[in-house]
Amino acid sequence: MAGKLRKILIIGATSAIASEVARIYASQGHALYLLARDAERLRELVVELEERGADLRGHASGDLDELERNGERVAAAIQVLGSIDVALIAHGYLGDQQRSESSLDEALKILSTNLASPISLLIPLANHFEAQGAGHLAAITSVAGERGRPRNFTYGAAKGGLSRYLEGQRSRLRPRGVVVHNIKLGPVDTPMTANHAKNALFAEKRAVARTIVRALERRRHVTYVPRFWWLIMAIVRVVPESLFQRLGFLSGR
Repeated sequence: MAGKLRKILIIGATSAIASEVARIYASQGHALYLLARDAERLRELVVELEERGADLRGHASGDLDELERNGERVAAAIQVLGSIDVALIAHGYLGDQQRSESSLDEALKILSTNLASPISLLIPLANHFEAQGAGHLAAITSVAGERGRPRNFTYGAAKGGLSRYLEGQRSRLRPRGVVVHNIKLGPVDTPMTANHAKNALFAEKRAVARTIVRALERRRHVTYVPRFWWLIMAIVRVVPESLFQRLGFLSGR
């Protein structure tokens, strides 16, 4: 992908990871369209990329939880770019797990931002790629979606649901030459995890961005980032439920 110029749509572009991905693609000369929620941070990123000489074709800001408008946002990006070769959906909301256990509003916000919102974007994007007969459609999910844990099960439920949705779209679009990527992140040191105690399992955002770009270049369907999470989650998935519930480091708060 680095050798051929592509038209790339990045959604959630001002997130710590997505902005690093945008910088990488800009340095490779690809044409970019950026979509994000925070208008001020998006303007700052746009100015930075333009100063670096990026081929920035367009950008837009808006509340991505306004589900009924996301189809229009995708259509606007397609109109500007003409076609899309790569689309990355990178926005998310970790939320407050304990609050979501007593507040339906908080639970629904977590589920909307991490599941309903991506799906509202994936529907028009998948249809575009199907009609086009080519392309890379990627979304960032999480290892939290692999098993329900007390510390983040609302967030995990949303990310797990998104993983299943991506599997279905992959099966649907594969005969049309479209690659659907699921980027499963472990914890990353970003503003979203600023209040979390850091340990050796936390990854650095620039390294994560480089891994994401490589995964799309190599047409990987599922990528664990960092890669050691593949082994960790392979073990976690096969732990019997009765044992899982007794292991505090897995099932504790």
